[in-house]
Amino acid sequence: MISISDFIRRFQLQLPAQPAHLANNQRNAAVLLPIICKPEPTLLFTQRSTNLRSHAGQIAFPGGAADPEDSSLIATALREAEEEVCLPQNKVQILGQLAPLDSAGGYRVTPVIGLVPDQISFRTNPAEVANIFEIPLFDALSLPHYQYLDIKRRNRQHRVYFYWHQKHMIWGLTAAIIYRLAQQVQKTP
Repeated sequence: MISISDFIRRFQLQLPAQPAHLANNQRNAAVLLPIICKPEPTLLFTQRSTNLRSHAGQIAFPGGAADPEDSSLIATALREAEEEVCLPQNKVQILGQLAPLDSAGGYRVTPVIGLVPDQISFRTNPAEVANIFEIPLFDALSLPHYQYLDIKRRNRQHRVYFYWHQKHMIWGLTAAIIYRLAQQVQKTP
């Protein structure tokens, strides 16, 4: 297990891995990976409301589509986290971002990494989020915990990652984001 300071140093010293192929997605989105600075740091996840039209009930990070008013994709991730889990934007220390990934829904999603103080009281927006939970950061960043399935979609091979933590199955884009972050911080600087 690495310390939070080692995590930060490794994250900031490594260039994000660039995807092998990006589609021509024109719609931008961003998600926030909130790392809660506890003695044993955790990563905050949401379970999407079952009433949503897309990805209902799935595990995700707070985030969504960029609005024209957003000054950047970091602003998008912060705005969405405040809307979904009442995380005040001024309480997030941005560390940086990973290279974007394409979603099956046609978005180019930029993951934004942020540190959050332990004293925040999160509240869900029930229209968007059914539940929030935390996973120990270093458990989520353990590459051996991940499994994958190779599928063919639109005549192109795709690798779909899976990760189980207690009763939660994290898969798809959310798992791919964590897997990519884990690969980045486990490289030797």
